Amino acid sequence: MRPLLGLTVGDPAGVGPEVVLAAARDPRVEVARLLAIGSMAALRSAAAVVPDAPALRAVATPAEARFEPGTLDVVVVPSDRAVPVGTLSAEAGKIAFDGVAHAVELAVAGDIDGIVTAPLNKEAIALAGYPYPGHTEILADLTGTADFAMMLTALKLRVVHVTTHVGIRKMLEKVTTERVLTTIRLAHRALRDMGIEAPSVGVAGLNPHAGEGGLFGDEEQTTITPAIEQARAEGIDATGPWPADTLFGRAVAGDFDVAIAMYHDQGHIAVKVLGFETGVNATIGLPIVRTSVDHGTAFDIAGTGKASAESMVEAVTVGASMAAARVRARGESA
Repeated sequence: MRPLLGLTVGDPAGVGPEVVLAAARDPRVEVARLLAIGSMAALRSAAAVVPDAPALRAVATPAEARFEPGTLDVVVVPSDRAVPVGTLSAEAGKIAFDGVAHAVELAVAGDIDGIVTAPLNKEAIALAGYPYPGHTEILADLTGTADFAMMLTALKLRVVHVTTHVGIRKMLEKVTTERVLTTIRLAHRALRDMGIEAPSVGVAGLNPHAGEGGLFGDEEQTTITPAIEQARAEGIDATGPWPADTLFGRAVAGDFDVAIAMYHDQGHIAVKVLGFETGVNATIGLPIVRTSVDHGTAFDIAGTGKASAESMVEAVTVGASMAAARVRARGESA
């Protein structure tokens, strides 16, 4: 049975509705059954600019979905209404948040096997009264998850972040031995869930040249190395800290199954240079499967049909693989 994935439509004023429709008609997503969750008004508007867009059918629950060829079933959020395309608004933020919240409810209840999220706008959801830094923090809060991390993938590169949506000064406070160790553990567990039996984990340094023996900072010696040593004591194949300017290239070459980045841009830049349109974001450590596009709402091109659906297609295929692995694991442990 193909896993059932809920595709949140994202901010209805952005490109989310367009990439959801375009991805839904792509043959590569046939690895899963797809159900949209969010704004029907936005999907109908987007259908006018997406070639060969699937027909849309409203359903109240996933159990009512038929998954007929050429049709996309949609669970519509109660807050749905038409909003101006390409315009920041609290109304759009509310609709986007409600779509994510309902998708999480369905996933936690086991009504869907995972969720794939189209982009929301952080400023819009803040205007709506939900001041979260991003999807990752929303999902952790809604599922009551304390230990979680963001994993980005592009082609042969996987990157998990110790810190994400936080300023540089604040980041330095958050890179602790405990947090680095937790991130290594989460990455190791996530890759095992994806079928990699003994993952190799390469850990980046924080400073230039990984501190150059303390010349450019001592966080590698005082904070990161103790975390790596503890992880190795637990049987995890973790090494480093490696200079960030060589770590990601080595991971692409196959030296590591996953790279641990200390902060947002350290990891994001590597992933987006390698695969800007095909990058996928997964939240690991959650009790549910969640993958996402690795781009924003792109208000400047919303409503034009120019948005690429490649990242959404990749997010669906990765999400389907992760969901299928969890279903198999549940069956084996039963």
